[in-house]
Amino acid sequence: MDRILDYIKANKLIKQGEIIGVATSGGRDSMALLHFLNENKELLECQVIAINIDHCIREHSAADSAFVMDYCKENNIKAYTFKVDAVKLSRDEKLSIEAGARNARYNTFEALIKKGLVDKIALAHHLYDQAETILLNLLRGCGLAGAKGMEPMRENKYIRPMLTVPREEIMSYIDEYAIPFVEDETNADSTYSRNYIRNVIMPTIRKRFKSVDKNLVHFADICAEDDKYINSQIEMGGVAKLGDVTRIPMYYFSYQPSVTNRVLLKALSAYASQDIESKHVNMICEFARDGQNGDSIDLPFGIKVHKEYEYLTIAPLNKKVETTTQEFKKGKNYIEGFGTIRIVSSKVFNGVKPHQHVVDANKVPANAVWRFKEDKDMFTPFGRNSAQKLKDFLADKKIPQRLRGNIPVLAVDNVVYIVADIEISDLLKVDENSTNLYKINYEKDIL
Repeated sequence: MDRILDYIKANKLIKQGEIIGVATSGGRDSMALLHFLNENKELLECQVIAINIDHCIREHSAADSAFVMDYCKENNIKAYTFKVDAVKLSRDEKLSIEAGARNARYNTFEALIKKGLVDKIALAHHLYDQAETILLNLLRGCGLAGAKGMEPMRENKYIRPMLTVPREEIMSYIDEYAIPFVEDETNADSTYSRNYIRNVIMPTIRKRFKSVDKNLVHFADICAEDDKYINSQIEMGGVAKLGDVTRIPMYYFSYQPSVTNRVLLKALSAYASQDIESKHVNMICEFARDGQNGDSIDLPFGIKVHKEYEYLTIAPLNKKVETTTQEFKKGKNYIEGFGTIRIVSSKVFNGVKPHQHVVDANKVPANAVWRFKEDKDMFTPFGRNSAQKLKDFLADKKIPQRLRGNIPVLAVDNVVYIVADIEISDLLKVDENSTNLYKINYEKDIL
Protein backbone atom coordinates (compact mmCIF):
# COMPACT_ATOMS: atom_id res chain seq x y z
CA MET A 1 0.00 0.00 0.00
CA ASP A 2 3.03 2.32 0.26
CA ARG A 3 2.78 2.79 -3.50
CA ILE A 4 -0.36 4.85 -2.87
CA LEU A 5 1.69 7.74 -1.50
CA ASP A 6 3.92 7.74 -4.57
CA TYR A 7 0.85 7.57 -6.82
CA ILE A 8 -0.80 10.51 -5.02
CA LYS A 9 2.37 12.56 -5.38
CA ALA A 10 3.02 11.61 -9.03
CA ASN A 11 -0.53 12.51 -10.08
CA LYS A 12 -0.91 15.50 -7.73
CA LEU A 13 -4.12 14.07 -6.33
CA ILE A 14 -4.06 15.92 -3.00
CA LYS A 15 -2.94 19.47 -2.29
CA GLN A 16 -1.86 20.87 1.04
CA GLY A 17 -4.80 21.85 3.24
CA GLU A 18 -7.49 20.12 1.18
CA ILE A 19 -10.47 18.37 2.75
CA ILE A 20 -10.74 14.89 1.26
CA GLY A 21 -14.11 13.17 1.49
CA VAL A 22 -13.68 9.40 1.27
CA ALA A 23 -16.67 7.63 -0.29
CA THR A 24 -17.16 4.95 2.35
CA SER A 25 -19.71 2.18 1.88
CA GLY A 26 -18.34 -0.01 4.66
CA GLY A 27 -16.94 -2.56 2.22
CA ARG A 28 -13.38 -3.83 2.21
CA ASP A 29 -11.93 -1.42 -0.35
CA SER A 30 -13.46 1.80 0.95
CA MET A 31 -12.59 0.95 4.57
CA ALA A 32 -8.99 0.29 3.55
CA LEU A 33 -8.80 3.62 1.73
CA LEU A 34 -10.39 5.51 4.64
CA HIS A 35 -7.95 3.92 7.08
CA PHE A 36 -4.90 4.59 4.87
CA LEU A 37 -5.70 8.24 4.19
CA ASN A 38 -6.60 8.89 7.81
CA GLU A 39 -3.32 7.29 8.98
CA ASN A 40 -1.33 9.40 6.52
CA LYS A 41 -3.25 12.69 6.70
CA GLU A 42 -0.39 14.49 8.50
CA LEU A 43 2.10 13.33 5.89
CA LEU A 44 -0.32 14.37 3.10
CA GLU A 45 -1.17 17.60 4.95
CA CYS A 46 -4.89 17.17 4.41
CA GLN A 47 -8.09 16.57 6.34
CA VAL A 48 -10.00 13.31 5.93
CA ILE A 49 -13.78 12.96 6.18
CA ALA A 50 -15.89 9.86 5.56
CA ILE A 51 -18.88 10.21 3.21
CA ASN A 52 -21.45 7.43 3.47
CA ILE A 53 -24.50 7.14 1.20
CA ASP A 54 -27.34 4.69 1.79
CA HIS A 55 -28.93 4.06 -1.60
CA CYS A 56 -31.90 2.25 -0.01
CA ILE A 57 -31.52 -0.66 -2.44
CA ARG A 58 -30.35 -3.46 -0.16
CA GLU A 59 -31.98 -4.98 2.89
CA HIS A 60 -28.95 -4.30 5.11
CA SER A 61 -27.95 -0.90 3.71
CA ALA A 62 -29.08 1.02 6.82
CA ALA A 63 -27.08 -1.32 9.05
CA ASP A 64 -24.01 -0.81 6.83
CA SER A 65 -24.34 2.95 7.19
CA ALA A 66 -24.61 2.59 10.96
CA PHE A 67 -21.47 0.45 10.89
CA VAL A 68 -19.53 3.18 9.06
CA MET A 69 -20.71 5.89 11.44
CA ASP A 70 -19.83 3.77 14.50
CA TYR A 71 -16.34 3.07 13.11
CA CYS A 72 -15.75 6.75 12.42
CA LYS A 73 -16.92 7.71 15.91
CA GLU A 74 -14.62 5.14 17.52
CA ASN A 75 -11.66 6.34 15.45
CA ASN A 76 -12.37 10.07 15.74
CA ILE A 77 -13.03 10.50 12.01
CA LYS A 78 -15.51 13.16 10.98
CA ALA A 79 -18.27 11.63 8.86
CA TYR A 80 -21.41 12.54 6.95
CA THR A 81 -24.12 10.06 6.08
CA PHE A 82 -26.93 10.50 3.55
CA LYS A 83 -29.94 8.49 2.42
CA VAL A 84 -31.11 8.56 -1.20
CA ASP A 85 -33.95 6.68 -2.89
CA ALA A 86 -32.01 5.25 -5.85
CA VAL A 87 -34.90 3.00 -6.89
CA LYS A 88 -37.31 5.92 -7.24
CA LEU A 89 -34.69 8.02 -9.03
CA SER A 90 -34.03 5.18 -11.47
CA ARG A 91 -37.73 4.78 -12.15
CA ASP A 92 -38.37 8.52 -12.55
CA GLU A 93 -35.42 9.02 -14.91
CA LYS A 94 -35.93 5.68 -16.71
CA LEU A 95 -32.45 4.44 -15.82
CA SER A 96 -31.05 1.14 -14.68
CA ILE A 97 -30.67 0.71 -10.91
CA GLU A 98 -26.88 0.95 -11.36
CA ALA A 99 -27.12 4.22 -13.28
CA GLY A 100 -29.75 5.65 -10.93
CA ALA A 101 -27.66 4.84 -7.86
CA ARG A 102 -24.60 6.39 -9.47
CA ASN A 103 -26.49 9.59 -10.32
CA ALA A 104 -27.82 9.84 -6.77
CA ARG A 105 -24.35 9.26 -5.36
CA TYR A 106 -22.65 11.86 -7.53
CA ASN A 107 -25.42 14.41 -6.96
CA THR A 108 -24.60 14.12 -3.26
CA PHE A 109 -20.87 14.46 -3.89
CA GLU A 110 -21.41 17.53 -6.07
CA ALA A 111 -23.54 19.17 -3.39
CA LEU A 112 -20.84 18.61 -0.76
CA ILE A 113 -18.16 20.09 -3.01
CA LYS A 114 -20.35 23.05 -3.97
CA LYS A 115 -21.05 23.83 -0.30
CA GLY A 116 -17.31 23.71 0.45
CA LEU A 117 -17.64 20.87 2.94
CA VAL A 118 -15.05 18.87 0.97
CA ASP A 119 -12.57 19.77 -1.76
CA LYS A 120 -12.31 16.36 -3.39
CA ILE A 121 -13.92 12.93 -3.21
CA ALA A 122 -11.62 9.91 -2.90
CA LEU A 123 -12.94 6.74 -4.54
CA ALA A 124 -11.67 3.25 -3.66
CA HIS A 125 -11.26 1.83 -7.16
CA HIS A 126 -8.24 -0.48 -7.43
CA LEU A 127 -6.29 -2.29 -10.15
CA TYR A 128 -8.87 -5.05 -10.64
CA ASP A 129 -11.69 -2.49 -10.81
CA GLN A 130 -9.76 -0.70 -13.53
CA ALA A 131 -9.28 -3.89 -15.55
CA GLU A 132 -12.94 -4.81 -15.15
CA THR A 133 -14.02 -1.33 -16.24
CA ILE A 134 -11.86 -1.49 -19.36
CA LEU A 135 -13.23 -4.90 -20.33
CA LEU A 136 -16.81 -3.83 -19.64
CA ASN A 137 -16.36 -0.71 -21.77
CA LEU A 138 -14.92 -2.79 -24.61
CA LEU A 139 -17.84 -5.20 -24.44
CA ARG A 140 -20.24 -2.25 -24.60
CA GLY A 141 -18.57 -1.05 -27.78
CA CYS A 142 -16.50 1.89 -26.59
CA GLY A 143 -13.80 3.78 -28.47
CA LEU A 144 -10.45 5.02 -27.18
CA ALA A 145 -12.14 7.26 -24.60
CA GLY A 146 -13.76 4.26 -22.93
CA ALA A 147 -10.82 1.92 -23.48
CA LYS A 148 -8.53 4.18 -21.46
CA GLY A 149 -10.49 3.30 -18.33
CA MET A 150 -10.74 5.39 -15.19
CA GLU A 151 -8.44 8.35 -14.64
CA PRO A 152 -6.42 9.00 -11.45
CA MET A 153 -8.28 12.30 -11.14
CA ARG A 154 -11.42 13.47 -12.91
CA GLU A 155 -12.60 17.06 -13.17
CA ASN A 156 -10.01 18.00 -10.54
CA LYS A 157 -12.32 16.75 -7.79
CA TYR A 158 -12.67 12.95 -7.97
CA ILE A 159 -9.50 11.05 -7.11
CA ARG A 160 -8.61 7.35 -7.15
CA PRO A 161 -5.50 6.85 -4.99
CA MET A 162 -5.61 3.02 -5.15
CA LEU A 163 -5.94 2.63 -8.91
CA THR A 164 -2.64 0.71 -9.26
CA VAL A 165 -3.10 -1.46 -6.16
CA PRO A 166 -4.11 -5.12 -6.71
CA ARG A 167 -6.93 -6.55 -4.58
CA GLU A 168 -4.58 -8.99 -2.81
CA GLU A 169 -2.55 -6.08 -1.46
CA ILE A 170 -5.68 -4.44 -0.11
CA MET A 171 -6.74 -7.66 1.59
CA SER A 172 -3.27 -7.98 3.21
CA TYR A 173 -3.56 -4.40 4.46
CA ILE A 174 -7.00 -5.13 5.92
CA ASP A 175 -5.58 -8.17 7.76
CA GLU A 176 -2.46 -6.37 8.96
CA TYR A 177 -4.39 -3.56 10.61
CA ALA A 178 -7.46 -5.62 11.57
CA ILE A 179 -9.74 -3.16 9.77
CA PRO A 180 -13.40 -4.17 10.10
CA PHE A 181 -15.67 -4.15 7.05
CA VAL A 182 -19.07 -5.38 5.89
CA GLU A 183 -19.96 -7.52 2.90
CA ASP A 184 -22.36 -6.10 0.32
CA GLU A 185 -24.69 -8.99 -0.45
CA THR A 186 -25.39 -7.60 -3.94
CA ASN A 187 -21.74 -8.16 -4.91
CA ALA A 188 -22.63 -11.80 -5.51
CA ASP A 189 -25.59 -10.91 -7.76
CA SER A 190 -24.25 -11.42 -11.27
CA THR A 191 -27.37 -10.02 -12.92
CA TYR A 192 -25.58 -6.67 -12.68
CA SER A 193 -23.21 -6.23 -15.62
CA ARG A 194 -20.20 -5.25 -13.52
CA ASN A 195 -20.71 -8.12 -11.12
CA TYR A 196 -20.97 -10.53 -14.05
CA ILE A 197 -17.59 -9.32 -15.29
CA ARG A 198 -16.13 -9.49 -11.76
CA ASN A 199 -17.60 -12.82 -10.65
CA VAL A 200 -17.77 -14.83 -13.87
CA ILE A 201 -15.68 -13.44 -16.72
CA MET A 202 -12.49 -12.19 -15.05
CA PRO A 203 -11.90 -15.23 -12.79
CA THR A 204 -12.17 -17.47 -15.86
CA ILE A 205 -9.72 -15.36 -17.86
CA ARG A 206 -7.24 -15.14 -14.97
CA LYS A 207 -6.94 -18.92 -14.88
CA ARG A 208 -5.48 -18.87 -18.39
CA PHE A 209 -3.92 -15.39 -18.52
CA LYS A 210 -2.31 -14.63 -15.16
CA SER A 211 -1.38 -11.03 -15.99
CA VAL A 212 -4.68 -10.07 -17.60
CA ASP A 213 -5.37 -7.19 -15.19
CA LYS A 214 -1.98 -5.54 -15.67
CA ASN A 215 -2.12 -6.12 -19.42
CA LEU A 216 -5.57 -4.56 -19.73
CA VAL A 217 -4.40 -1.55 -17.74
CA HIS A 218 -1.26 -1.28 -19.90
CA PHE A 219 -3.50 -1.32 -22.98
CA ALA A 220 -5.61 1.42 -21.37
CA ASP A 221 -2.51 3.55 -20.74
CA ILE A 222 -1.61 3.36 -24.44
CA CYS A 223 -5.18 4.28 -25.39
CA ALA A 224 -5.10 7.21 -22.95
CA GLU A 225 -1.96 8.64 -24.57
CA ASP A 226 -3.40 8.29 -28.07
CA ASP A 227 -6.74 9.74 -27.00
CA LYS A 228 -5.03 12.66 -25.28
CA TYR A 229 -3.15 13.54 -28.45
CA ILE A 230 -6.20 13.29 -30.73
CA ASN A 231 -8.28 15.39 -28.34
CA SER A 232 -5.56 18.06 -28.32
CA GLN A 233 -6.12 18.45 -32.07
CA ILE A 234 -9.89 18.96 -31.79
CA GLU A 235 -11.35 22.45 -31.84
CA MET A 236 -14.61 22.80 -29.89
CA GLY A 237 -15.06 26.54 -30.39
CA GLY A 238 -18.19 26.16 -32.51
CA VAL A 239 -20.04 24.12 -29.86
CA ALA A 240 -22.26 26.36 -27.73
CA LYS A 241 -23.65 25.39 -24.31
CA LEU A 242 -26.18 27.29 -22.22
CA GLY A 243 -27.58 25.60 -19.15
CA ASP A 244 -28.73 22.09 -20.07
CA VAL A 245 -28.68 22.71 -23.83
CA THR A 246 -25.75 22.07 -26.19
CA ARG A 247 -25.76 23.17 -29.83
CA ILE A 248 -23.34 21.60 -32.37
CA PRO A 249 -22.95 23.15 -35.85
CA MET A 250 -23.73 20.67 -38.63
CA TYR A 251 -20.32 21.22 -40.24
CA TYR A 252 -18.76 19.11 -37.46
CA PHE A 253 -20.38 16.10 -39.11
CA SER A 254 -18.32 16.61 -42.27
CA TYR A 255 -15.11 15.92 -40.32
CA GLN A 256 -13.36 12.58 -40.00
CA PRO A 257 -15.32 10.19 -37.72
CA SER A 258 -12.51 10.19 -35.13
CA VAL A 259 -13.02 13.94 -34.71
CA THR A 260 -16.82 14.00 -34.94
CA ASN A 261 -17.16 11.14 -32.47
CA ARG A 262 -15.00 12.92 -29.90
CA VAL A 263 -16.95 16.14 -30.26
CA LEU A 264 -20.14 14.18 -29.56
CA LEU A 265 -18.61 12.27 -26.65
CA LYS A 266 -17.44 15.49 -25.06
CA ALA A 267 -20.85 17.10 -25.56
CA LEU A 268 -22.72 14.03 -24.24
CA SER A 269 -20.44 13.65 -21.22
CA ALA A 270 -22.25 16.55 -19.56
CA TYR A 271 -25.41 14.43 -19.51
CA ALA A 272 -24.38 10.78 -19.00
CA SER A 273 -20.62 10.24 -19.00
CA GLN A 274 -20.82 6.65 -17.73
CA ASP A 275 -23.60 5.39 -20.00
CA ILE A 276 -22.54 6.59 -23.43
CA GLU A 277 -21.84 3.79 -25.88
CA SER A 278 -20.64 3.81 -29.47
CA LYS A 279 -24.15 2.88 -30.63
CA HIS A 280 -25.42 6.20 -29.23
CA VAL A 281 -22.72 8.15 -31.08
CA ASN A 282 -23.45 6.20 -34.28
CA MET A 283 -27.17 6.86 -33.85
CA ILE A 284 -26.56 10.61 -33.63
CA CYS A 285 -24.24 10.63 -36.66
CA GLU A 286 -26.81 8.73 -38.72
CA PHE A 287 -29.52 11.11 -37.57
CA ALA A 288 -27.36 14.13 -38.52
CA ARG A 289 -26.93 12.67 -41.99
CA ASP A 290 -30.46 11.42 -42.70
CA GLY A 291 -32.80 13.31 -40.34
CA GLN A 292 -35.02 16.15 -41.51
CA ASN A 293 -35.16 19.63 -40.02
CA GLY A 294 -37.41 19.62 -36.97
CA ASP A 295 -36.94 15.89 -36.33
CA SER A 296 -35.64 14.56 -33.02
CA ILE A 297 -34.49 11.29 -31.49
CA ASP A 298 -34.54 10.11 -27.88
CA LEU A 299 -31.44 8.87 -26.08
CA PRO A 300 -31.74 6.63 -23.02
CA PHE A 301 -30.35 9.09 -20.46
CA GLY A 302 -33.16 11.63 -20.42
CA ILE A 303 -32.19 13.76 -23.41
CA LYS A 304 -33.34 14.42 -26.95
CA VAL A 305 -31.24 15.26 -29.99
CA HIS A 306 -32.90 17.74 -32.35
CA LYS A 307 -32.06 18.70 -35.92
CA GLU A 308 -32.54 22.46 -36.06
CA TYR A 309 -31.50 24.05 -39.35
CA GLU A 310 -27.69 24.51 -39.21
CA TYR A 311 -27.37 22.88 -35.79
CA LEU A 312 -27.78 19.61 -33.96
CA THR A 313 -29.06 20.37 -30.48
CA ILE A 314 -28.80 18.19 -27.38
CA ALA A 315 -31.38 19.04 -24.73
CA PRO A 316 -33.18 17.38 -21.80
CA LEU A 317 -36.62 15.98 -22.44
CA ASN A 318 -39.06 18.88 -22.60
CA LYS A 319 -40.67 19.80 -19.31
CA LYS A 320 -44.30 20.79 -19.46
CA VAL A 321 -44.61 24.54 -18.97
CA GLU A 322 -47.62 25.96 -17.18
CA THR A 323 -49.83 27.97 -19.56
CA THR A 324 -50.23 30.91 -17.16
CA THR A 325 -50.48 34.57 -18.26
CA GLN A 326 -48.73 37.61 -16.81
CA GLU A 327 -49.75 41.23 -17.16
CA PHE A 328 -47.42 43.62 -18.96
CA LYS A 329 -45.73 45.65 -16.23
CA LYS A 330 -42.49 47.50 -15.66
CA GLY A 331 -39.69 45.88 -13.70
CA LYS A 332 -38.54 42.27 -13.58
CA ASN A 333 -40.84 39.60 -15.02
CA TYR A 334 -39.77 35.95 -14.75
CA ILE A 335 -41.42 33.49 -17.12
CA GLU A 336 -40.76 29.83 -16.39
CA GLY A 337 -39.38 27.94 -19.35
CA PHE A 338 -37.95 31.10 -20.94
CA GLY A 339 -36.16 33.44 -18.54
CA THR A 340 -36.38 37.03 -17.34
CA ILE A 341 -37.96 40.03 -19.09
CA ARG A 342 -36.98 43.45 -17.69
CA ILE A 343 -39.05 46.47 -18.71
CA VAL A 344 -38.07 50.11 -18.04
CA SER A 345 -39.55 53.42 -19.14
CA SER A 346 -37.53 55.86 -21.21
CA LYS A 347 -37.88 59.17 -23.03
CA VAL A 348 -34.86 58.71 -25.25
CA PHE A 349 -34.42 56.43 -28.24
CA ASN A 350 -30.72 55.72 -28.70
CA GLY A 351 -30.81 52.55 -30.73
CA VAL A 352 -31.60 48.94 -29.91
CA LYS A 353 -29.10 46.70 -28.14
CA PRO A 354 -28.81 42.91 -28.55
CA HIS A 355 -31.55 41.00 -26.73
CA GLN A 356 -33.58 44.19 -26.43
CA HIS A 357 -36.75 45.63 -27.90
CA VAL A 358 -37.79 49.28 -27.82
CA VAL A 359 -41.48 50.05 -28.33
CA ASP A 360 -43.82 53.02 -28.19
CA ALA A 361 -45.31 52.80 -24.69
CA ASN A 362 -48.49 54.58 -25.74
CA LYS A 363 -49.23 51.89 -28.33
CA VAL A 364 -49.10 48.95 -25.88
CA PRO A 365 -52.72 47.90 -25.15
CA ALA A 366 -53.65 48.19 -21.48
CA ASN A 367 -54.96 44.62 -21.42
CA ALA A 368 -51.92 43.02 -23.11
CA VAL A 369 -50.51 39.94 -21.37
CA TRP A 370 -47.48 37.70 -21.68
CA ARG A 371 -48.41 34.13 -22.55
CA PHE A 372 -47.25 31.32 -24.82
CA LYS A 373 -48.37 30.99 -28.43
CA GLU A 374 -51.78 29.72 -29.49
CA ASP A 375 -52.85 28.13 -32.76
CA LYS A 376 -54.86 31.12 -34.06
CA ASP A 377 -52.29 33.80 -33.21
CA MET A 378 -51.63 36.45 -35.89
CA PHE A 379 -48.60 38.73 -36.05
CA THR A 380 -47.62 41.78 -38.10
CA PRO A 381 -43.80 41.80 -38.20
CA PHE A 382 -41.88 45.05 -37.86
CA GLY A 383 -41.71 46.86 -41.19
CA ARG A 384 -44.69 45.02 -42.66
CA ASN A 385 -48.26 46.26 -43.07
CA SER A 386 -50.04 42.91 -43.13
CA ALA A 387 -50.49 40.16 -40.56
CA GLN A 388 -49.51 36.52 -40.95
CA LYS A 389 -49.97 33.41 -38.86
CA LEU A 390 -47.52 33.40 -35.95
CA LYS A 391 -46.47 29.82 -36.68
CA ASP A 392 -45.53 30.85 -40.24
CA PHE A 393 -43.50 33.78 -38.93
CA LEU A 394 -41.59 31.50 -36.52
CA ALA A 395 -40.89 29.06 -39.35
CA ASP A 396 -39.65 31.89 -41.57
CA LYS A 397 -37.33 32.99 -38.75
CA LYS A 398 -36.01 29.42 -38.46
CA ILE A 399 -36.98 29.16 -34.80
CA PRO A 400 -36.54 25.49 -33.79
CA GLN A 401 -39.71 23.53 -33.10
CA ARG A 402 -38.25 22.65 -29.69
CA LEU A 403 -38.40 26.31 -28.60
CA ARG A 404 -41.58 27.61 -30.18
CA GLY A 405 -43.84 26.57 -27.32
CA ASN A 406 -41.56 28.23 -24.74
CA ILE A 407 -41.27 31.70 -26.30
CA PRO A 408 -43.52 34.26 -24.57
CA VAL A 409 -45.63 36.54 -26.71
CA LEU A 410 -47.31 39.76 -25.68
CA ALA A 411 -50.87 39.53 -26.95
CA VAL A 412 -54.46 40.62 -26.74
CA ASP A 413 -56.77 37.81 -27.75
CA ASN A 414 -55.03 36.38 -30.87
CA VAL A 415 -53.24 39.58 -31.88
CA VAL A 416 -49.54 39.31 -31.03
CA TYR A 417 -47.60 42.50 -30.36
CA ILE A 418 -44.21 41.11 -29.27
CA VAL A 419 -42.46 37.78 -29.81
CA ALA A 420 -39.97 37.83 -26.93
CA ASP A 421 -36.36 38.41 -28.00
CA ILE A 422 -37.28 37.87 -31.67
CA GLU A 423 -39.45 40.65 -33.12
CA ILE A 424 -41.93 43.41 -32.28
CA SER A 425 -45.09 44.04 -34.22
CA ASP A 426 -45.20 46.99 -36.56
CA LEU A 427 -48.15 48.09 -34.41
CA LEU A 428 -45.72 49.08 -31.59
CA LYS A 429 -42.93 50.67 -33.62
CA VAL A 430 -41.29 53.89 -32.49
CA ASP A 431 -41.84 56.83 -34.87
CA GLU A 432 -41.33 60.61 -34.92
CA ASN A 433 -44.40 61.06 -32.70
CA SER A 434 -43.25 58.66 -29.97
CA THR A 435 -42.67 60.44 -26.65
CA ASN A 436 -42.84 57.56 -24.18
CA LEU A 437 -40.86 54.38 -24.69
CA TYR A 438 -40.47 50.98 -23.10
CA LYS A 439 -37.07 49.31 -23.27
CA ILE A 440 -37.54 45.57 -22.93
CA ASN A 441 -34.48 43.43 -22.14
CA TYR A 442 -34.38 39.64 -22.31
CA GLU A 443 -32.25 37.24 -20.26
CA LYS A 444 -32.98 33.74 -21.56
CA ASP A 445 -32.55 30.45 -19.76
CA ILE A 446 -32.79 28.52 -23.04
CA LEU A 447 -30.64 28.18 -26.14
